[in-house]
Amino acid sequence: MQPVDRIPLQPWMNGPAAAPVFAALAAGGVTARFVGGCVRDAVLGLAIGDLDVCTPASPERVMALVRAAGLKAIPTGIEHGTVTVVAEHTPVEVTTLRRDVETDGRRAVVAFTDDWVEDATRRDLTLNALYLDPDGTVYDPIGEGLADARAGRIRFVGDPATRIGEDVLRILRFFRFWARFGREPLDPDGLAACALLADRIPGLSGERVWSELAKLLVARRAVEALAAMARAGVTARLWPGGADVERATAAIAVEQGLGLEPDAVRRLAALIATPEAVEPAAERLRLSRAETVRVRRALTVDGTPAAGDRERRARVYRAGGEAYLDARILHAAAAGEDPAAVAADRDTAAGWTPPAFPIGGRDVAVLGVPQGPETGRLLRAVEDAWVADDFAGDAAACRARLAALVDQGRQQQ
Repeated sequence: MQPVDRIPLQPWMNGPAAAPVFAALAAGGVTARFVGGCVRDAVLGLAIGDLDVCTPASPERVMALVRAAGLKAIPTGIEHGTVTVVAEHTPVEVTTLRRDVETDGRRAVVAFTDDWVEDATRRDLTLNALYLDPDGTVYDPIGEGLADARAGRIRFVGDPATRIGEDVLRILRFFRFWARFGREPLDPDGLAACALLADRIPGLSGERVWSELAKLLVARRAVEALAAMARAGVTARLWPGGADVERATAAIAVEQGLGLEPDAVRRLAALIATPEAVEPAAERLRLSRAETVRVRRALTVDGTPAAGDRERRARVYRAGGEAYLDARILHAAAAGEDPAAVAADRDTAAGWTPPAFPIGGRDVAVLGVPQGPETGRLLRAVEDAWVADDFAGDAAACRARLAALVDQGRQQQ
């Protein structure tokens, strides 16, 4: 395998996480190279994320060498050839070169190999099939990955339908990487294969679908990617009932008009679109409890325009700033409001800290009211009045109002 380029050294290439791993493998005469996302991002001059390394050495050999060097080795996916090596508290995934023996669209049975080209040909996209020495030397076994990465061209390695048939999640990855890196139109062959095999998406695990979708939703070209996915029949198969791309597109426009950072969960709520669709979608995507609650509240909290700052503060107090702003953005998107109409809501949700209600159950007990439902009713009545007064009353004023309510109740008995 011949090198195709050399990029300037970056600190991480010989940093405290990577250097000990490469040194340990080299001590045993083992060749190793960076692979995948860190190489792609380095070639494009972007900040890298996870460190992935590949080698012809078996996982058992890798573990023996790094442990002999005093490094921690965890057999995280040893049946697939992956060992996680921890150096300076940073995980480095070291994977043996592989070829697929059997695939079912979700997972693969692999065999190890010492052939770098064979390893590259099983990868999903050409820009992810690049390898890098710690000195900056770049290898492109496919012969297309480096040029594609630099051109913003997203293409499958080899035949698109074959790659998707090996792992159907690659449909979502195709659109996700295009949404992030794409500068050329979607590859027509890849797009056609995605449309052809979109009916296999329901067979994927929900966690994997949401992991890819969450990254796609915050990418630079998310709106265009979602539109293309809808035309290819992909969004209709993400969860029962399908995704509302039109609503999400409008919500993203409002979000962008407000100058907000992309928010995957808020954008997901816009795709789900109705309260009735929350549970089926959340179950399908295996959302966390916190994610499910946030999506549900975004679609059920009152997001209609507030009459003024006073009502705006009351809503933020009741719902919380995040839920109120989510609901307000989604309502504005559905109603076709200008983003400027939501600016005051954004400012209140982000910049106003709701005060704490100054009294509690002890204040009711002091007045001789037995503990029970009446305590909650009285506190809610005082709190409602306090909120209606724009939080003007202090603890003494709230206690006085509470005492008056208790006296009134006794007189009516």
